Amino acid sequence: MKKILVTGGAGFIGSHVVRRFVKSRKYFVVNLDKLTYAGNLENLLDVEKDANYQFIKGDICDSELINRLFEEHDFKGVIHLAAESHVDRSISNPMEFIQTNVVGTVCLLNAAKDAWKEKESRRFYHVSTDEVYGSLRDKGLFTETTAYDPKSPYSASKASSDHFVRAYGNTYNLPFVISNCSNNYGPNHFPEKLIPLMIHNIRNKKPLPVYGKGENVRDWLYVEDHARAIELIFEKGINGETYNIGGFNEWKNIDLVNLLCDIMDRKIGNQQGTSRKLITFVKDRAGHDLRYAIDASKLNEELGWKPSLQFEEGLERTVDWFFENEQWLNDVTSGDYMKYYDEHYTNR
Repeated sequence: MKKILVTGGAGFIGSHVVRRFVKSRKYFVVNLDKLTYAGNLENLLDVEKDANYQFIKGDICDSELINRLFEEHDFKGVIHLAAESHVDRSISNPMEFIQTNVVGTVCLLNAAKDAWKEKESRRFYHVSTDEVYGSLRDKGLFTETTAYDPKSPYSASKASSDHFVRAYGNTYNLPFVISNCSNNYGPNHFPEKLIPLMIHNIRNKKPLPVYGKGENVRDWLYVEDHARAIELIFEKGINGETYNIGGFNEWKNIDLVNLLCDIMDRKIGNQQGTSRKLITFVKDRAGHDLRYAIDASKLNEELGWKPSLQFEEGLERTVDWFFENEQWLNDVTSGDYMKYYDEHYTNR
């Protein structure tokens, strides 16, 4: 089996990627995660004892640790997902995003550059976001050649890390691929994000905060479809290329929240329209991008990928998952999952 390093593998998207690669039985997966508030080992209970999986608690900014891992393991590839990712948090604390998303990425690049000298069949896969492209108006789509125009500290930090990956490829011949994805949703989504926050608040009859008038548009991608795209790009993508991953699935925030309210009312047994009364419009986020929309035709035409689910079906599955995993949500919101880590793992 090829040994690969996945960073941020205990997070929302990362856990689905780790699970997919472990269960393929083609790879030995080393999962490196700092276990910040959004990293949760309960996301990976079903693979934690697999013979081709190893978890290591650590920070991608710890260059000594990173270099040691590359010395101890002959990694055939890196799938780099570790990142601070919430725009609101980046506005209140941009330095944390610069440290993790920029400095941490460069630490990984340096380790890969030094360890992979004169070695063939290696790949550094950097997972990025559509937010690096800035904001669209009513028409048009982000393509792989769209000029970068980040609008928030978060997107600026991701844009910087993208540029460093390309620079290392150009300067040091480091083999790399980059993907930029749209908004993900699905099981294990941390509850500060829009969809799980709304599910949680509806169940607890709390206000549903919607920025501005809810006119901002996002393209939504089911997380398991994203993991499948990452596997495909890692295995069959062309070095030096960028691939956009999107759901061809644009929704205004207010329309999404209304749909989610209706689904929840039906599942809870409320009279239709009950949950919509909880919608509360709040002051808009500073520098809030109006619209994101991904053109994923390159990925479809060159590698044959396309989303497997319609949004309504994916949203139903997501709601069902949160209903069936109420303890997971309670643990995440209370921080109790850290007790599990302390009982089951030793820091390295």
